[in-house]
Amino acid sequence: MAVAMSSTCPGLYCGRTIINDSFEGECGVCPRGQRTNYEKICEECSGSPELYDWLYLGFMAMLPLVLHWFFIEWFSGKKSSSALFQHITALFECTAAAIVTLLLNDPVGQLSIRSCEVKVLSDWYTMLYNPSPDYVTTLHCTQEAVFPLYTIVLIYYAFCLVFMMLLRPLLVKKIACGLGKTDRFRSIYAALYFFPILTVLQAVGGGLLYYAFPYIILVLSLVTLAVYMSASEIQSFKNLVAKKKRLVVLFSHWLLHAYGIISISRLDKLGQDLPLLALVPGPALFYLLTARFTEPNRILAEGGNGH
Repeated sequence: MAVAMSSTCPGLYCGRTIINDSFEGECGVCPRGQRTNYEKICEECSGSPELYDWLYLGFMAMLPLVLHWFFIEWFSGKKSSSALFQHITALFECTAAAIVTLLLNDPVGQLSIRSCEVKVLSDWYTMLYNPSPDYVTTLHCTQEAVFPLYTIVLIYYAFCLVFMMLLRPLLVKKIACGLGKTDRFRSIYAALYFFPILTVLQAVGGGLLYYAFPYIILVLSLVTLAVYMSASEIQSFKNLVAKKKRLVVLFSHWLLHAYGIISISRLDKLGQDLPLLALVPGPALFYLLTARFTEPNRILAEGGNGH
């Protein structure tokens, strides 16, 4: 009987709430933390995020941290000694924001979350699937079918912004003596621009990012590594190890390469997927081995000699 009654609910995400083995109310939106099953009955999400879900959350958490580090490095200047402290502060801000976000999500007070399984892309955009059974009245069944992957990122960004505004201005004012009064706060001003952009990106393209982020990581990490090595005129292993900063940048990109490979493979078959990590140093080695053959000055010289 329950199945027959619940089958009257139209649309993909409209359902009925059950209390004490009986239906409660009409077809409509499920409470937060619940989603409809195949019988159009609202069920509480009691599962744990899969590895791929955690990797997605890690990617979204890394975005503001990487942007912080980039703008800190960009605006600090070569002679500024404050960059390292600002990097550490940015890491602390994002880490604290992530911990607080996890503690405030259900189950409250634990560094774990319960989640709904992501099945299809439309789970991220339930507002586009509000049905109109009689073509006149619309049933509004918009809900977070991917609970909590959609809102937890927005909450995290909000805490990142709060911690940054509480900590960074005081730190920069104390230690950024090598910069002008305007320049020392530019990395903070940049964050006030990119946080709204990240928020809109998650709100509008969260579902697309969920499926595309492994490939975005691989492409961007490869491009940025090539640009950095080219701009730094690194053409041999000797140039690479000449400065510690270059090794730090290289190892950071290798970690991103590995992160992307693990996200794509999902480590479903360890015997087949783990050997793929051996490809991580490949792009850097290929660049170092071929850089001397593509040096613009050499190409122009050979062209002038008629070779």
